[in-house]
Amino acid sequence: KSLFAELGIGTALFAPVDGPADFEAAVRACGTPAILKTRRQGYDGKGQARIGGAAGKGVSEIAAAWDSLGRVPAILEGRVSFVRELSILAVRGRGGESAFYPLVQNHHEGGILRTSIAPAPGVSASLQARAEAMASRVMERLAYVGVLAIEFFEVTCADGQPELLANEMACRVHNSGHWSIEGAECSQFENHVRAVLGLPLGSTRARGFSGMVNLIGSAPPMERLLAIPGAHVHWYGKEPRAGRKLGHVTVCGATEAERDAGLELVKRALALRAS
Repeated sequence: KSLFAELGIGTALFAPVDGPADFEAAVRACGTPAILKTRRQGYDGKGQARIGGAAGKGVSEIAAAWDSLGRVPAILEGRVSFVRELSILAVRGRGGESAFYPLVQNHHEGGILRTSIAPAPGVSASLQARAEAMASRVMERLAYVGVLAIEFFEVTCADGQPELLANEMACRVHNSGHWSIEGAECSQFENHVRAVLGLPLGSTRARGFSGMVNLIGSAPPMERLLAIPGAHVHWYGKEPRAGRKLGHVTVCGATEAERDAGLELVKRALALRAS
């Protein structure tokens, strides 16, 4: 978050929480409701606690939440009223060349990424350009090599125009880019290897329209998923466990309608509610 601020990239309000002495100042800086997050080892909704902000109880709620998170270094973030979450996958080579995948629309359940839609519907060229510019600033500042993902909140400005607030970033290939295996001319995984080896970067252009659904905790029989037109199943070989990503299914289509119809069949197979 501090790096984003240094680079002029907007974020939610935030403040460090290292101990009880920081509770009151953090509430003043971020307001409530808010979310308290651990600064290390947090993913898929883990290491987070919601601060409801009942009148006069912000500090006491943070104290209880900090205890529940193990009293480790944390960050308080003000809640953001956002339209949707978008993420960009960027790649930078050893010579400083860069490429960007189209913005992806993400939907989470229980803090875990459930679906990603690529390209994200309704994204203007200017919004894509702003996301690419932010990612470029981060990669240049870090002299980064490889694939980097930034997750954004899309918010609506006072003039009704969309804007992006950076939420989190991942210095690696990212779950929201798994669609690119079948859905882009060069996948995020291949481009990561190309970048690290100093090879020319591959095209990040989308092949039609793609949707990715994570298989979390359990999955229906493989043949049920493979019977869906345009579906590609990836199984990670992990033991089933609640909240664990066991694999993903990507559906590709020549049109948005074709993609969406395939996604609906996947969701029915997984008994997911439509999103």
